Amino acid sequence: MKKTPLKLTRGALIAASYVVVTLLTASFAYKDIQFRVAEILMLLCFYKKDYILPLSLGCAFANLFSPMALMDITFGTLATVFAAIFMWKCKNIYIAALFPVLFNAVIVGAELRIMFDMPFLLSALSVGAGELAVMVAGVILFKTVLEKRDVFQKVFEPEKFTKSY
Repeated sequence: MKKTPLKLTRGALIAASYVVVTLLTASFAYKDIQFRVAEILMLLCFYKKDYILPLSLGCAFANLFSPMALMDITFGTLATVFAAIFMWKCKNIYIAALFPVLFNAVIVGAELRIMFDMPFLLSALSVGAGELAVMVAGVILFKTVLEKRDVFQKVFEPEKFTKSY
């Protein structure tokens, strides 16, 4: 796949958007209460694999500011990479939206257990609940608003509109 200046610029803007939104909502994007609004952008990976790398890089940069910085840069980003790949492979957006919930609940839940000695189950449920809320909001946004707009198709060039929903 050829990387054009437009594709590189689009990827950079998506990565930067993830970082900016995470930092603007930092008070509830990190630690045990994780309601990371920027995760809505992860749904772009369902539509096109080109967004896996920019969102993974955006997550890594946003995690530089995490209270668990080094661990979060490594393992939080790994959760994002796994979720993004599984989302791309999935044929149903509702199922695809569950991958960030599952990967973040388990991986970030384990991080919180190690870093802050929180009970794993409580950590996983807390992270998973926040991620689920964001994914539900994201799916509603994508299905009811964005997919119906020509600008979504022009800007993001989604490849998957023929999937079974």
